[in-house]
This record gives sequence, C-alpha cells and structure tokens, in this order.
Amino acid sequence: NVITLSVNLTDNVMLGSYSETALAGAAAVNQIQFIFQQCLVGLGDGVVIICSQYWGRKEVKNMKKFSAIAMCSAICLAFLLFVFTSTAPDHAVGFFTSDHMIIKEGMDYLSIIRFTYVLFAIIQILLATLRSVEVVKIAFRLSVMAFFLNCGINYLLIFGKFGFPELGIKGAAVGTLCSRIVEFIVLLMFIWKKETKLKLRLADYKCLDKSFCKDYFRITGPLLITQGLWGLNTALQTFVLGHMNSAAIAANSVSSTLFLLIKSASVGAAASATVIIGTIIGTGEIELVKRYAKKMQKIFLCIGLCSGLALFCLKGPFLSLYNLQPETMKMTNTFLNILCIVVVGMSYQMPTNSGIIRGGGSVNFVVKMDLISIWAIVIPLSFFMAFVVKASPVVVFVCLNLDQLFKCVPAFLKVNYGNWIKKLTKD
Repeated sequence: NVITLSVNLTDNVMLGSYSETALAGAAAVNQIQFIFQQCLVGLGDGVVIICSQYWGRKEVKNMKKFSAIAMCSAICLAFLLFVFTSTAPDHAVGFFTSDHMIIKEGMDYLSIIRFTYVLFAIIQILLATLRSVEVVKIAFRLSVMAFFLNCGINYLLIFGKFGFPELGIKGAAVGTLCSRIVEFIVLLMFIWKKETKLKLRLADYKCLDKSFCKDYFRITGPLLITQGLWGLNTALQTFVLGHMNSAAIAANSVSSTLFLLIKSASVGAAASATVIIGTIIGTGEIELVKRYAKKMQKIFLCIGLCSGLALFCLKGPFLSLYNLQPETMKMTNTFLNILCIVVVGMSYQMPTNSGIIRGGGSVNFVVKMDLISIWAIVIPLSFFMAFVVKASPVVVFVCLNLDQLFKCVPAFLKVNYGNWIKKLTKD
C-alpha cells in the first residue's frame, strides 16, 4: 500500500513543482478515479470475505466461480466509466471546480488516464483473488515496479528531460498508463507460470455460474454501496472545497496525498484482518476469532498513535517539495495539523469496521453506520457550513473529517459486545 500510494505521491509532487493549476486539475480527475477505485475495493473485498472462508475449507473450485463474477462486474463498471469520461469530460472535471484553467488541465489529463480503467479493474480483482489464498508478495513487487517506472516516465515527460517533449500534466498521465500496462502483463505472466494454489486460467472467467451470483452480491452488495458512497464522500470534499476557492482544492490534494500514504498502514492492517478473520471462521474456531479480534484492536490503536506522530514529523519536509503560493502553503499546513488528530481515530475505526466486522461477514452494520455518519451528519453539516454560513475552508475541512472520530464508538461496541460473526454455510 505504501508503494502503491507513493506512485500517486510522485505524480502529486512533480505536478506541484511544475504548476499549481496542473496539480489541481489532476486532483479533480483523481476524484473520479477514487470513486471507481473504491467500487473495485468493494468488489474485491467481497471476493476476499467469501473466498477466504472457502480457502479455510480448501474448496478452490467455488472460489474461481466467485472470482469470475467479480471480474465481470469490475470490467462492466470500468467500461461504463470509460464511456462517461470519453463523452462528457468537461462535465466530469467541471463538477469539482468552476475554474476554467483547472478544468482544461483536468481534461488533458483525463484524455489519457481513461485508458487505464479496464486494466486497473482486472488487476485489482486478480490481486484480491490471490490475497484470499494468502498470495500477497506479487502485489508488493508489482507496486515497486510501477513506482520506479512511473517516476522515471513522469520525470522525462512532465519536465521534458533528456530530449523528451515537455508534456506537463499529460506526461503524468502517460506515466500512469505505461505503469498499468506493464503491471497487467507481469501479473498475467505470474499467474500463468508461478501461481500454484488456484491455478487460474482464462477459461475460469469465460462462464458465469448464475447460482453463485446471489451469494456473491448478498455479501458484496452492501460493500459496494459502502465503498462507493465513501468514494463519493471523498469526491464531495473536493467539490465543496473546490467551489470555495482555488487554493483550497490544491491544499486538499497535497494534504490528502500524505495522509493517504500514512493511512496505508491501517489499510494493510484491515486487509490482513479480513483474511485472518475469514479464514479462521471457515475452520469453525469461533473463540479464536474473538481472541484475535481483541488483540487486533490494540494493534490498530497503536498504529493510529504512531501514524499521527509520523504525519506531524513528516509534514514539514513534505511541504518543502512543493512550489505553492503562500496562501495555499499555509492552508495545507493547517489541514495536515488537523489530519494528525483525525488519523488516530481513523486507524482504529477503519480496520475494525472494514477488517474485523466485515471480515466476520457482518457487512450491513458497516453500511448503516456509514450512511448515518457520512450522509446524515457530515455531508449536510459541511454543505451548510460552506455555502450557508460561509465558514473558512479550515472549518469546513474539520466538518468533512468528523466521521473518522465518532465512528470509533459504534465500532468498539459492535466488536466487543455485539454479534458480528456470520459463518457461511457450505451451500
């Protein structure tokens, strides 16, 4: 996760050094990518939750059927996004900002980045399937490879080094596209030649077993709604701040990039918790599941405290990499100070909800909690403060992140005092 997000960090830093307008344009487009990515996370997590329990019983044949359903769903979603961004790019970027220069830069970026969507969908579902059988090193190696490849191409094409054309924001998009193509090819070669637990082949994805669709979407449907709404929530943050002033959208992009990098420790913890909890439930050792859940919560809290400290220590050197206007720089520093506190609560509640509770099969609880906290409280409050009260971007930014703190309480109560273990039947 750190390496994967470092690819985005590199794009962000290089574009921030090149032009603040280019940075804001890429940030607007990446909100579309983020919503798409969160939907893929929902589809992939559904595979992991279900298949990890089947893996506990070593029922490989059924695992492939669920993976095929997820793959078909992901490709269809990617195709729809490609069509939308190809036919209405101005509306896609213009949703997040009214600044014409930022919209122009964003459309240049989108004209190339849209070709990565189908490749990204296939890669994410394949990696989720492998993760459910505890094959994770390939994801790390792919991320390292993509990081260095993307860095090199970005440096050459954004700034026009060593005789290459200076493409600016288009250069960043070309770097990402090339990285995705190489990732796709290498992953397929790994599955074909070295993967031995599932032995996935193209034939496994040609036919869908409709009898498995109901079970898959019963688990994945709530996840897809949750992750999609979470992606939309993050995009709405950019919408709110982007329509306040141009400095706010750039400040949000810079601060969010470092925050996501620090957050990756919790993302990795959540992914691990999902597999561990699901696998043990599949073996039927329920008391062991409960003991692991209690220990994990302590680990998550420690991760949060360390993450807050790391974010505070890194924000100074990190901001020195950017060429921002004084107003934008000051606002970014304030945003990062706020996130130092937010990351502590997020590091506990997010892996507890997404890892322990969802890994245990109790996905409806997470959906209800997100619907209430984000869509009934945070979003209405933020819109009210931004467009009615006309509060400063800093106050609005605090409102947009409040859910990361007050979701800790229901998560703690659910795991320690509620019923969240839902064992799948063999049928």
